[in-house]
Amino acid sequence: MSPDAELRWARAGLARLMEPNDLTGTALVTVAGPVEAYRIICHSSGKAPVIEQQAVAELLGGEAALRGAHRLDAGLERWRPRVDIDGPTRDLATIRRFGGDLLIPEDPGWPSQLDDLGLGAPLCLWWRGASGIAQLPAAGSSMSVVGSRDATDYGRHVTYEMVAELCQRGITIVSGGAYGIDARAHEAALNADQGSERPSTVAIMAGGLDRFYPAGNDELLRRVESTGLLVAEVPPGTAPTRWRFLQRNRILAALCGATLVVEARWRSGALTTALRASEIGREVGAVPGSVFSSNSAGCHRLLREGSAIPVTDAAEALELLGPGASTPTGEPPTRQASPARDHDGLDIQDLLLMDALPLRQGAAPDKLATVSGLGIGAVLGGLSRLQARGLAEQGPGGWRRKRSG
Repeated sequence: MSPDAELRWARAGLARLMEPNDLTGTALVTVAGPVEAYRIICHSSGKAPVIEQQAVAELLGGEAALRGAHRLDAGLERWRPRVDIDGPTRDLATIRRFGGDLLIPEDPGWPSQLDDLGLGAPLCLWWRGASGIAQLPAAGSSMSVVGSRDATDYGRHVTYEMVAELCQRGITIVSGGAYGIDARAHEAALNADQGSERPSTVAIMAGGLDRFYPAGNDELLRRVESTGLLVAEVPPGTAPTRWRFLQRNRILAALCGATLVVEARWRSGALTTALRASEIGREVGAVPGSVFSSNSAGCHRLLREGSAIPVTDAAEALELLGPGASTPTGEPPTRQASPARDHDGLDIQDLLLMDALPLRQGAAPDKLATVSGLGIGAVLGGLSRLQARGLAEQGPGGWRRKRSG
């Protein structure tokens, strides 16, 4: 076995032995390297070598409150019952049978932004899809979009509109493949796919990639696979448990340059993604909703606590990624412009005078002065300005507001 193959084989095996975000495990890998870490777990008995124990303890020094659970010997007790010598070979064969492979931190295509998770970074990433893992987007050109599974019509509509325009600007949308906002984000990205080299959307899954979950999104996830990427940190055959869903969210947060929460209840998994993103220095946006909607309570909570900034359109969402965000057309996303109004640009006195002008029967300047509360000089000057802008006209009965059209 070549050194590269041995390294890949060891990381594949460690991914099956260790749960996501097992800090003791990643500390051991950091200290001993993946090959030696796998050997210590699988091919030795009793306690871990003293040198590794001490090094892991020092690396986990900030986790003193959980020192008992994080001791290396406690980790060995968790991992050794799961040892399956043929497991890595079987898992690698399975993912390749689905047209995918394993990406490891030693590969050139590894997304370096995941290193911001420190010891919480995944040991490896399993993937399947048509795009090729080398095209996994950089943080500055990708955004995670998350929200409620029981999304409202409002949430689905907002998600579709924003995501479609972001994708047209070259932004890859990353989400979790779940019902509701996740599904709508993937769907919008797929429909807006411009056929670029980068995938329009990436789904980060909580379970193994040998099956699609949830089953109700089977067709959608097949579409994601055909033009984008499905990614997981757990090997094929792994069930998507509650813990793995929660830990999956840290990858959603770290992989992208920003996170957008469209809808979220007061206690929502989407909030864990947003808070984790904020902790590692990513921008977070939240879409405001109705104060009567429980589906927007989590978004309003983020806004009130200062963990997110309000986002109301695709242009504001793109601003989350900073000035380096991808914009292939060279133009920012369009904002929904409010129609121009007759009184735009008028100063306060002219606004008061315009409000005093009658719509039908004309009025003399002294009458307008009384109604508007302005002096006669201000009225005469204002009438001249309003007439020049086509907002007032003088007739036999005096001055009145000029009707548009």
